[in-house]
Amino acid sequence: MHAIVVTEKGGPEVLEPRDEPDPRPGAGELLVDLDAAGVNFRDIYEREGVGFYAAETPFVAGAEGAGTVAEVGEGVTEFKPGDRVAWAAAPGSYAERVLVAEQGAVPVPDGVSTEVAAAAILQGMTAHYLVVDTYPVQHGDTVLVHAAAGGVGLLLTQLVKQRGGRVIATTGSEEKAELARGAGADEVVGYDGFSDAARAFSGGGGVAVVYDGIGKATFDGSLAALRPRGYMVLYGAASGQADPVAVQRLHEGGSLYLTRPGLPHYIATRHELLHRAAEVFGWIADGRLDVRIGARYPLAEARRAQEDLAARRTTGKVLLLPR
Repeated sequence: MHAIVVTEKGGPEVLEPRDEPDPRPGAGELLVDLDAAGVNFRDIYEREGVGFYAAETPFVAGAEGAGTVAEVGEGVTEFKPGDRVAWAAAPGSYAERVLVAEQGAVPVPDGVSTEVAAAAILQGMTAHYLVVDTYPVQHGDTVLVHAAAGGVGLLLTQLVKQRGGRVIATTGSEEKAELARGAGADEVVGYDGFSDAARAFSGGGGVAVVYDGIGKATFDGSLAALRPRGYMVLYGAASGQADPVAVQRLHEGGSLYLTRPGLPHYIATRHELLHRAAEVFGWIADGRLDVRIGARYPLAEARRAQEDLAARRTTGKVLLLPR
């Protein structure tokens, strides 16, 4: 099978297309013919060997995707060959065939294509837990969404609006601003002076919550944009890790809350994974949630896909297609 192998830790040049042996499913595993793999910043962190994502090389890149079950291992009861499934955390997903743990696979319902499922499973569940659980958006809340034309940002904007919130969105270009407006953003601004703009839009008091997947470049301004007892939700680090924070700063900002959530802790049980994925896919199927696939690349061009994602040349979701 064709696969993209990380030969050593480093830049995009360490992503090497190779022919690898077809895997065989073990107990509790599905062998899935890939239809699409998601490209995410976590893949870049893994390639670079950063922190939690560091892995021993060589390894097949990627973790997110969707496809059709080709074979099941011993003890598998929930799925059979021919079923369509998606997953957010199966190592080695940049490959034509992927081993997926039964406990990490979710069914793709009628009305949702496998491409859309691959585009939505990780980022859709991320947006879901952020607005439903980390800070449950209430009707009338003013919310700041960073990188609002990205995959998570577009979904966050739509979900905040569904819950009755008002969205001020940051983007890096007019083209991206139009996408954010199309998703429902009430106000769109650039990154220069965004905290002042957010305060002005909220009537001077500050926003209820900031959803920040950028990290270092926006962190200080995000804290400054919050109302007293507001929530700083840092869920990513696209620009690098934020600097350490003096705890007293949270008091001085108005008894602020600071949290660094991650998807694994919000799909920690099989029940929670299935519930969260089912809600996201259900909203897609009935037209309440639009998933933008901003770019599709052949599997062999994984290097270019990661380069474009890192350089902010993409919008929405980036996918790799095996055929």
